[in-house]
Amino acid sequence: MEQTQPLARQLGNALMSRGLTVTTAESCTGGGIACAITDIAGSSAWFERGFVTYSNAAKSEMLGVDAGVIDRDGAVSEAVVMAMAKGACAQNGDSLGVAVSGVAGPDGGSPEKPVGTVWLACYLAAEDKMHTRRLQLSGDRLAVRQQTIVAALEDCLSLLVS
Repeated sequence: MEQTQPLARQLGNALMSRGLTVTTAESCTGGGIACAITDIAGSSAWFERGFVTYSNAAKSEMLGVDAGVIDRDGAVSEAVVMAMAKGACAQNGDSLGVAVSGVAGPDGGSPEKPVGTVWLACYLAAEDKMHTRRLQLSGDRLAVRQQTIVAALEDCLSLLVS
């Protein structure tokens, strides 16, 4: 929380200065990014909603992620988080979409995608600008989720100022 509040506040200021809004599409963080955003008083000016799409079916139904892409690349992949971020913007008409999908643990990892593997995407719809990043995080489930929230807020800020 001590890291997320300043980042969320900076994100809100950056969005408001550009007249933009953000929506979240979260899997492994279970709404944690939206929570960090709504911890900031006045965030309703730049945040209306978020999507928690924990299952593959939810990713397809709520965000329009092609089930074939999930089958081919897996839910924890660059292609899926890109589609999640774009889908969130399309569903909500928001300017900035942020999406995360990962293996928070303690189970669920594989040799290709061990526990701590997270993909994140930030999509600036008006400029059709996408930023993606694969993270390999350490720590327990809570630590992986918290680090993911911080990284997502940081990447949104970077995309807005680049």
